Formats: sequence, structure tokens, C-alpha cells
Amino acid sequence: MMQMTKTFLLIVFAIMAVPSLADEGMWTLDNFPSAAVKEKYGVNITDAWLETVKSSVARMDSGCSASFVSAAGLVLTNHHCALSCIAQNSTADSDLEADGFLAARPDDEMACPTDRLSVLMETEQVTSSVAAATAETAGEEAGEIRRRTLKRLVQECEDASDFKCESVALYQGGEYWLYKYKRFDDVRLVFAPESDIAAFGGDPDNFNFPRWCLDMTILRVYENGEPAATPNFLEWRTEGLAPGEVMFVAGRPGRTQRLLTVADLKFLRNTTIPHWLLRNVELRGRYIQYARTGDEARRIVNAPLQSVENGIKVQRKRLDALHDDALFAQKTAAEQELRAAVAADPDLAARVGSAWNEIERANATYLEFRDDYLFIEVGAAFQGNLFNYARSLVRAAAERDKPNEDRLRPYTEAALPRTRQLTLADRPIYPELETLQLSFSLDKMREFLGPDSNFVRQILGKKSPSALSAELVSGTDLADPAVRAELWNANWETIQASKDPMIQLALSVDEKARALRKKYEDEVEAPSDLAYEKIAQARFAIHGTAEYPDATFTLRVSYGAHEGWKEKGTDVRPWTTVSELFPRLTGERPFRLPPGWSDAARKLNGESKFNFVGTTDIIGGNSGSPVIDKDGKLVGLIFDGNIHSISGSYWFDSERNRSVAVHPEIMIESLRSIYSADHLLEEMGIR
Repeated sequence: MMQMTKTFLLIVFAIMAVPSLADEGMWTLDNFPSAAVKEKYGVNITDAWLETVKSSVARMDSGCSASFVSAAGLVLTNHHCALSCIAQNSTADSDLEADGFLAARPDDEMACPTDRLSVLMETEQVTSSVAAATAETAGEEAGEIRRRTLKRLVQECEDASDFKCESVALYQGGEYWLYKYKRFDDVRLVFAPESDIAAFGGDPDNFNFPRWCLDMTILRVYENGEPAATPNFLEWRTEGLAPGEVMFVAGRPGRTQRLLTVADLKFLRNTTIPHWLLRNVELRGRYIQYARTGDEARRIVNAPLQSVENGIKVQRKRLDALHDDALFAQKTAAEQELRAAVAADPDLAARVGSAWNEIERANATYLEFRDDYLFIEVGAAFQGNLFNYARSLVRAAAERDKPNEDRLRPYTEAALPRTRQLTLADRPIYPELETLQLSFSLDKMREFLGPDSNFVRQILGKKSPSALSAELVSGTDLADPAVRAELWNANWETIQASKDPMIQLALSVDEKARALRKKYEDEVEAPSDLAYEKIAQARFAIHGTAEYPDATFTLRVSYGAHEGWKEKGTDVRPWTTVSELFPRLTGERPFRLPPGWSDAARKLNGESKFNFVGTTDIIGGNSGSPVIDKDGKLVGLIFDGNIHSISGSYWFDSERNRSVAVHPEIMIESLRSIYSADHLLEEMGIR
């Protein structure tokens, strides 16, 4: 029997050792499937090519990707990735979202107070260190030791280098790494088109194709008050790709869940996603109602409305994917095969054992207190910048005096600079929007926790959510960055003595919130993490690292081709042209052009390509990623996927999943002919 088991495992390993020839996978640079790319496309991807990608592609820490496009710190990303910066620099008299922006010279470039760019410099695997620390432990103790060990390793990394370090778990905890970054905290806005062309088609066109969006923005990073030297940057290939040509996307895909167990996928399908949709569909309605009260309200709420509309479409399609019986059956069959392979090997069975059952038990435990955790600790009851400021100030004062390994992660020495930046940034606060968000979230808290909940009674007393939120927002001074700066440097006693009502609210919920966080870490996170580590070890034993890990908002490269797909029996051409834009105009948002484009039909070449698609595997977080050709040249800018790509959170459909990008021809032509930005084209080496 043992010999048969070994033979079976060898057969499975042989099948899985070679990556599939489908254009699937978001690959780490240390494990890029160069042989598969060579076999399918005849292209050699060298270590030098991968090194160019690593040094030229940046992470926007707000949740997107970007790339350097000049030696003096110019950065190319999406308009929607820079929307917070654009909105923060807009006023009622100067609406940069509606009117666009172009800095004629560096002195005109505008600071982006909450943006930060990170460039990966080195990686170091630390799996053995984590395994050694947790070897003799289990359950809650193992989870706590793992968290403390990773915090210690991150701090030791920063103490021993000039880099900023982060811990990264790959393969659901099968591997642990340190990623070492160079950080740019001074980011400035250089160019942004008008929102009517950057987001042409709006929510109706979102995740669809054909598309006509100039979803681009140019930023610049600074060091010591001067444009940063970025000698490693991507050069433009102005004509773009030929049909069928191989293409690569390099960026920071946010999060996939393709290695989740069936139990966790069911939890998402039956619980997490429906709950999110119930709350956010209503929030969208409140945003739309507020936007209709006037032009200024529309401007103020535009960014959060776009965000929630995008999220709703994503979550609905994810839910559809999880209700796709055929695809879910494939996932179930794959898990059953893995479990059978584990059961057939006595050693693996002893090590992995009941891991899948442990995840089910953790989910059952979570359901017992999930609503309390979500609303109280995660903050679903307290939406808005003002409460977030208050909680950060309260927790910073409480955490700073603790040993680094004992702190909550956002307040460790490695993470504290980013928390400080987000807390103290000088950005506009709109009381009406803050009141709307807080009132809505308090209302949902009362709805889901129940009016008889002790916590709800503690927070609301005899006040309605709308009355309490209005009182808190009008009474707090936290909209003033100078007040926040003073409180950031205050000690715990000063924070406790504060009379600010938002600070007092954060103080009043903190003990309960921390207890829920600890309960979640000990009873849900720790056993799940341990179970997934066991499952990862089983995967490694059976087929090594021939599979790619789930996306974790770390640098990945995917490969594919500039190809369309077949939609309901009809071939979808993989590009659009300028001339095809004009028949779609209605004169009303979202199908209208900005005033500066009134003569675009004459100024632009009608045959120039606008947007295009490819078979590359992407997910949220890839927004702003450069599309790169086999020679390392820039040939496009990812800004979306088609509707089928949303299911890529859980599995990849090579027949229909497509990434959507802005073509270099429209970016260059519009900069030259619409915006007269010749100085930027010259800096980027485009003649």
C-alpha cells in the first residue's frame, strides 16, 4: 500500500510540476515561470528583465500600482488611483476632478498629503525563523508567537538596513518573507485629465469592454524637496502591441482567494458578501441623494460614491462567481483530490490531519460574535475620517509605551510613520459628509446589533443616530490638523483628559473593541492560520511551488497576449479607436466629453487606439500597473478588467478573463494635442 501511495504522489507531482499553458497566475519574481512563457510565446524572460521590472514598478500604498517613466521621478498611474489627491487639492472654486490639472513647471506641482510610493529593493525568506519560533506551540499561543516574531523580524530588518521592511505571508502561510522597500513620502500631482474623459462611461461601463477611458494621471516623487532621481524607468513604445503579441503586467494585485478552502468560500458566499452588500447598497443610495442637493455636494461625495459603486459591482460579481455551480464544483473536486492525496500518505495525514475541519470550526466560532467584531473593532459602526483620527490618536498614545512586539501592528515602529501620515495629513474635512457617514453607520450598528444591545445603548443613549452624529461632528476639533498634531504627541493621561467628544467616543469603545480583536485573533485567526499552514505544507509536498501564491498586494508579474474573447458567440475585438468614441456621446454624464475635448474629433487621429485588452491575469490593486512588452518597454496602462475578471478572486477563466488598459497612442496624443503637455512628453523621451 505504501508503494502505491508513493507512486500516486509522484504521478500527481509530475502533472503539477509544469505550470499550465493557460495565461494564468500572478507570479512572484523569484518563481516566475520563464520556461512556460518560452514554450508558449517563444520569448526569453531573463533575470535582467525581471530586475528592470522590480526597480521600475512602484506600489501606491493607498491601494494601486504605478511605474516610473522618467529619470526625475515622474510616475504614471490611473486617474482613479490618484482621485484622493485630486479631491484633496480641489475646492468649490477650483474643481480639479471636473476641470483637470496640468503643472506647467515643478513649482506648480501639488502635494498629495496621504499618498506614499514604495519600491521593492530586496526580499528575504524567513519561513524557517517563524517555524522555529512556533515549533513547540499550538492554537492561541502559536498565533501570538507568530505575530510577535514577525514584528521582531521586521524591526530587526529595518535596524540593519536603510530599507523599510514588511512581513509577507505567501501560500496562505506556507512561506514567510521580508520585503524591503525604498519609500517616497513626498508625492505631488503633475497632470490629471478631467473626470468626464478619465472615467468616461462611469458605472454603466465599469468592468465592461469596449471602453474609451483616459484613466491616467502623472505624479512625481520628491526627496529632500527636490525631484527624486529614478534612473531605472520604463521607456515608451509609442505604437503599442500588435494583435496576438505577448504582453506582461507588473504591479501589486491586491488580494486573491484562490487557495481558500471550500468552507471559507461558502462563508464568503453565504455570509460575508451578502452582509457587505446589504450595508453598502444603502450607503450608495444615501450618497446619491446627497449629491442631488447641489453642485458642491456632488463634488464632495464623488470620490466616496465612485468607490462604493465600484465595490458593489465587484462584490455582486464575486457573489455570482461563488454561485456558479460548475466552477464551484471544480473547486470542490480539486480540494477533494488534495484531501485524498493527504489521506493516502500516513506522514502527511499525521501532519495535516483535520486542517479543513479546523477552518470550519473557526468559522462557526466567528459567527457567534462576528457582528460585534465588525461594527465595534473593524469600525463599521463609526465611518468617517473624524472617528478614524480619534481612534488613531487614542491608540497611538496607548501603544507607544509598549514594547514593539506587543503593539498593535499599525503602531509598531515600522508601521507608525504611515499611521502618522494618514492621521496628520492636511486634507479637507466636509462636516455634512462626515455626519452622513457616521449617521448611516450608527444606524446600521443599531439595526444589526439590535436596539437592546448593551453596546448600542451605551453609544446612543436616548439619541437617534442622526442626532448623535450631528452632535459629535459639530463638537469635535479634529478637523484641524494642528489639533491632531498636538494630540499625536500627547501622553495617555492627556488623551484621557481630552474633552473632545470624538476622542471620548473612541476612548469609550476601545476596551470592548480590543477584547473583540483579541478574541478574533485567538479563536478565529490563529486556528485558521495554523490550518492553512498545514494545507500549504501538503501542497508543497505534493507539487512543490509550481503553483503561484495568492496575491498579497506585493510585486507580481502576469503574462498573456493582446487578444479579445468571444462574448455570447460574438468575437470582441481587442481594441477601440478614437473615432468610435463620438457616437457614444449623449451630452449627459457619464457619456459626455469635457469642454477641452470639444474639438477632439479634429485634433486627434480617429484611427488611434484608445483602450485594449489582453489575457493577462489581474485583480484589484493592479490598477495603475504598466503593460510591458518582451523588451521591457511600456505599451499600456492597466485600469480595469472585463466583467469576467472579477471571478478572478477565486479562479481564472482563461477563455473570458481579460485585463483592460489605456493604449499609449491615446495617452501621447491627448497630452500633445489636447493638453499641450509637450514638456512632459519631452521629459519621458517621447518626440
